[in-house]
Amino acid sequence: MKKITLLACACAMFFAPVVNAQESYVEDPAQGYIFNRFQDNWFIEGLGGAGVMLSTNDQKADFGDRIGWKANLAVGKWFSPIVGLRVGAEINKMKGVAAGPGSLGIRTDRDMIDRKYAQDFNNIGGFGDAMINVTNWWCGYKPNRFYNAIVYAGMGIHWVYERENQGDGDWKYAGGAKHSRNFSARAGLLNTFALSNHVNLLLDLRFDMLQDHVDGFGNRTWVEYPSALLGLSYKFNKTEWNAPVVPVCGQVIDNSAEIEALKNKLAQANARIRDLEAQLAACLDRDDTPPAPVAKEGPLATIYYQIGKSNITPQYQEVLGAVSEVMKSENKNYILTGWADNYTGTDAINIKLRHDRVNGVKNNLVNRGIEASRLSAETNNENLVNLGPACAPLGRAVTIERAK
Repeated sequence: MKKITLLACACAMFFAPVVNAQESYVEDPAQGYIFNRFQDNWFIEGLGGAGVMLSTNDQKADFGDRIGWKANLAVGKWFSPIVGLRVGAEINKMKGVAAGPGSLGIRTDRDMIDRKYAQDFNNIGGFGDAMINVTNWWCGYKPNRFYNAIVYAGMGIHWVYERENQGDGDWKYAGGAKHSRNFSARAGLLNTFALSNHVNLLLDLRFDMLQDHVDGFGNRTWVEYPSALLGLSYKFNKTEWNAPVVPVCGQVIDNSAEIEALKNKLAQANARIRDLEAQLAACLDRDDTPPAPVAKEGPLATIYYQIGKSNITPQYQEVLGAVSEVMKSENKNYILTGWADNYTGTDAINIKLRHDRVNGVKNNLVNRGIEASRLSAETNNENLVNLGPACAPLGRAVTIERAK
């Protein structure tokens, strides 16, 4: 048997790893994300562009004569990589055609169009939008993605300012007139292009439905108002989302200077193996078989845990139930030892895990009728098994042994 042991040792030396890898920990967004602090992921944006009126009477004028400029300024926050909100203020330069002289923004100093009145007024107010990042929703969150498509919907409230005396006078609020204050519903597609970690280029394609203050005589309830805007946004504080921390292997170190020495060791090991094989064959031919060794008694039971956990899973609840029945049938004391692998976590975390695990098993057995005086709860700061990081789960355990 000693010859077989020597043969196994030689094989273990031969198959020992030649290179080493250093383990480190990084954030991995592919594993999901964690919500950030409230003060993170805020932004401010400014956009400018143009819109066009599409009411029945507006369509009687040339398309170019109905285009008016618009601008808005907003602040907002992303509550997750998918969901966000923004609020802001905007001004819309509205140009169109109305049926009657009682409509807002009538310009009597301009020629009539198909026996209808030209309009020119400003719509000023505020808005609020709920936003969904469709790219992050459908394709998964990536912190360095260049393009994101964001859909949004919201509402606004506006006040109408028109020229005095329906001519070229100063601008004034059309207070008291019908729909001088009006509401709107809006939806759109916001296209963002990352210029840096904090600055985005924006292309906003929007469609508004405005309360009727355009055609006059109550002809319509809502007026369509599509628009396109271009602008920039600036993101404050942390712009990315926290991700779970996972272990990764660092750069593999290949010490080529040791290759020749290892080749020599390999040749020596092969020679030693051949010698051991010959000795083994000679031993097998002998008729003096040694007595079978007495196996060392192992633990009564071993309870295993997931990484970073100290709760007892349902299957091990059943194991502890069987262990308690054995303890009730024996007049013995028992040693409970808490373990945590030293390949992951910190010393402080592992010390707490050992205490929580062993005390949890002890309390479970006491609750099943085992006297606490028969149970000794201990911890061991070494590894239960020293087989390397790949076998670390074998070290996250509580062992139950009979006291000598």
